[in-house]
Amino acid sequence: EFWNRITSRRIWHYTPDGDIYRQWRNSFSALATLYFGQPGFFKPHIMNPWLAPAGAKNATSFYDPAMLRETLLELVDFSLINERAVRFAVGAVNVQSGNFVYFDNGHEVIAPEHIMASGALPPALPMIKVGTDYYWDGGIVSNTPLQHLLDHEDNLDTLVFQVDLFSARGTLPREMADVISRHKDIMYSSRTRHNTDVYRRLHGWKMRLRDILDKVPPEDLNEEDRALKAELAEMPDMTIVQLIYQQMAYEGHAKDYEFSGTSMREHWQSGYDDTRASLSQRHWLDMPADGTGIVVHDVHRLRD
Repeated sequence: EFWNRITSRRIWHYTPDGDIYRQWRNSFSALATLYFGQPGFFKPHIMNPWLAPAGAKNATSFYDPAMLRETLLELVDFSLINERAVRFAVGAVNVQSGNFVYFDNGHEVIAPEHIMASGALPPALPMIKVGTDYYWDGGIVSNTPLQHLLDHEDNLDTLVFQVDLFSARGTLPREMADVISRHKDIMYSSRTRHNTDVYRRLHGWKMRLRDILDKVPPEDLNEEDRALKAELAEMPDMTIVQLIYQQMAYEGHAKDYEFSGTSMREHWQSGYDDTRASLSQRHWLDMPADGTGIVVHDVHRLRD
């Protein structure tokens, strides 16, 4: 319902077949977003922020996301989120300190402002006040929610499905539009490879430390050593199944603010197809051999 509402504006009643026509449709859709905002999401300020006096409410963004708060209150059951039956976390960056934070229902009560802050990408959207501080989209610092999961592994073997709307892999740009598009892909994509490499190295050092502690006679271990040995005895393993959207040739550089219903359905179908293809590899769902650490699967690399 959320995405059906956000993408309810109809651009063309009919789009002829062919990349050039789809490219035109996407361009018109992106322009409509720039000029009119998106239903149930945001609308442009009456006054351009460059003309607004410092300190004015509309001086720090081009759009007003008040509609998003109403949409979230209508469609999201925050009481269910805050029952904590399912872990929920979104990332944001503190505007004043520059520190990255996660709003996690394991530690705090989640409200619409937490969701809005996690998607408040400047300068389009304003900073959002949560408590006494103001926050922007966490993607400014890191677009890798996987890190939060790795930091809270809780000694449990874990199967992770990671959805990525931007692919870190791509073709060499041939024109300025390609440069802008490729820049956004790299900037917005999750840094999965970096995080998994760091995790593997850390896991390897932990295993070496565990082996060393196993060789030390128990009577020579102090209380802290014994606690560490017990912790290292149950190191978790993790399997990550990546679902990375593959950009269409006609999407263009405005893909991060192109919200047409047609594009939404194309993304849904792509995600559905990739999920089916990934689940068909039944062995991917098995936990890796004990001590492996982390294993990553990507159906598109399998096809390559």
